[in-house]
Amino acid sequence: MAENVRNTDDLVFSSDQGYDAVSRAARRGDLVSLGPGVYTTRTDEPPERVVQRNLHRIVGRLVPDAVVTDRSAYAGGIAQHGQLFIEHPRRSRDLALAGVMVRPRRGLGHHAGDISLAPGLWMSGTPRALLENMRPSRARRGVRRTLSSEEIELWLDRIVRTQGEDRLRAYRTEAQHIAPVLNLERELERLDPLIGATLGTRQVAARTRVLRGRQVGSPFDPHRMVLVDRLLQHLDGLAPEDRPYDMGAARARFLPFFEAYFSNFIEGTEFTIEEAAQIALRHDIPASRPEDAHDIAGTYEIVSDQAEMRRIPGSGDELVELLRNRHAILMAGRPTARPGEFKERENRAGATTFVAPALVEGTLIEGFARAAGLDDPFARAVFLMFLVSEVHPFADGNGRIARVMMNAELVAAGQARIVIPTGYRDNYLDALRALSRNENPRPIVRVLDFVQRYVAEMDWSSVEAATLLLARTNALRDPADGDRMGHRLVLPSRAEPDEAG
Repeated sequence: MAENVRNTDDLVFSSDQGYDAVSRAARRGDLVSLGPGVYTTRTDEPPERVVQRNLHRIVGRLVPDAVVTDRSAYAGGIAQHGQLFIEHPRRSRDLALAGVMVRPRRGLGHHAGDISLAPGLWMSGTPRALLENMRPSRARRGVRRTLSSEEIELWLDRIVRTQGEDRLRAYRTEAQHIAPVLNLERELERLDPLIGATLGTRQVAARTRVLRGRQVGSPFDPHRMVLVDRLLQHLDGLAPEDRPYDMGAARARFLPFFEAYFSNFIEGTEFTIEEAAQIALRHDIPASRPEDAHDIAGTYEIVSDQAEMRRIPGSGDELVELLRNRHAILMAGRPTARPGEFKERENRAGATTFVAPALVEGTLIEGFARAAGLDDPFARAVFLMFLVSEVHPFADGNGRIARVMMNAELVAAGQARIVIPTGYRDNYLDALRALSRNENPRPIVRVLDFVQRYVAEMDWSSVEAATLLLARTNALRDPADGDRMGHRLVLPSRAEPDEAG
């Protein structure tokens, strides 16, 4: 019997094969118990893993006509913290499976709007799940059966952000229809105002900053705040690094030039240093590439203006104003990029989708507010660069404007700037992705700290002197070639005088 079962399926139900036969197979070691009346032929696999893979099918067989509900419906039918919550017309006793406790409650059972998960098992659709999660509950085994008020507010916000306001309105209409059928009228009375507040048509006593932001007309992206908080926590633990820097007349002209040159090179606007110097320092715009040239000229116009670079935001509103003004200068040569105007459509970079247009201003303001206690200029510079980069508020020019905001914090404090040379571009971008995708803030702080040290040691007294030292320190190499050949960026103080450029 066990051999036949093994060839066709990895689950065996005693109701199908007979209790005595299944018990004998289990005693021989041919089957492993997963719970009452259910076994597996996968004796070489942990039973918890088998249950996880077949959970819906097992529950559908052992508790037919059940509905996955409450917190488990919110999670998409997944058992969280080892618990799966269901509703059933008759059963009320817990069902212990390997690694999962199925926790029923008595209820009406399957409804027309539910989602089929497996034969005999459904899951509450979103309108029903919203209503059911409005029921109060207490934690049991460390987990509440239903969502907290804070979790409900965040769920409604996510629906609006990912599915749109019309979808949330449709869910509200459906909830209004099914509430009397499911005896959830009281829950509807609590849910309806929250939906209205999320849509901006009602005022409630909000539990989360997310809903409060929506109610004051400044909605923000809560996922980005998770990244912001990770970075802030790391920055708060760092000792301040004081790198005072005296610009002087020559440095005030040529360091900003290289800042503009490299900042544009990162974004794919590639000129030779000589060509870029003609554009930025001599205002010679080539007829063959006017838009690219204006990008360099616009960047240089901002970063070479010492008065402008000493302006730093003191509030979220001032951050928004500075970004708009500087972007208008930066992108003046590209009218189609809507200089000074926030984006109208979502923008992407690879697999990353940046903050939705409707959330741009609120996310910038909320992010800035969270950094209110950040005093160290380097920490503020890193933070603002990441915030602007992660929001990506404009259709174009986001990386450049983020680095402008970063260096303005340093200039205002009399600190050395941060310039990302070509040879260090991939290190910088990989470090940004480590925080953006993996919530790891350490690489970007380490990378920017190294580059600030690099800038402080460089000779920026002339284009010629800087170019020679940039070559000796591998700053001008293609990043791919540098890694392949072992030519990595080195500090000027450690560069060999005879290194090849």
